[in-house]
Amino acid sequence: MRNRWNINDNRWLKEDAANVAPVLLRLREENGRCYQRIVDTIRLILPFFSDFELEPHYDSLLLNWRERNSDQVFSVSQASDGMLRVVALVTLLLLPEQDLPDVLILDEPELGLHPYAINVVGGLIHAVSTKIQVIVATQSMPLIDCFEPTDIVVVEREGRSSVFRRLDANALAEWLEDYSLSELWEKNVIGGRP
Repeated sequence: MRNRWNINDNRWLKEDAANVAPVLLRLREENGRCYQRIVDTIRLILPFFSDFELEPHYDSLLLNWRERNSDQVFSVSQASDGMLRVVALVTLLLLPEQDLPDVLILDEPELGLHPYAINVVGGLIHAVSTKIQVIVATQSMPLIDCFEPTDIVVVEREGRSSVFRRLDANALAEWLEDYSLSELWEKNVIGGRP
């Protein structure tokens, strides 16, 4: 994401989001509504963000942006890892349905994110999961609270094997009257210990 990328490599977002700038430019040109949803969602998480500055240089593009109330253009080298993670995740999770993979696997998407950003990303993950299969590995209590018990599969290690168990909402109903899912996890009611 921190390097220039070929402007024509814009159809599918790479697994490391290295081509996010060309993908965003394509969306801005072909699907303005989708592009605007991405920008608006990033603004929810990063209130200083105004818009991307996507100006090709020959056949390559660098991810630049502007801040609100400023004419200064900032380059990707001035972005924090958390900001880049927000841009990558929001872009991925708000892609048009035809651009989404059949299965999306996210490993600890909450890393480096502000707690509010985790809630926004959790909502986006939940929304995109109605269109495609999403598998998320996490140790984030705030992210767990974005989902219903039936969405959660707890992984336990028994001996040298991993055992997968979907949570039973009925069995947890009484607990959930007084505690959140993350609090039940913290109290080791639902398992998932290291």
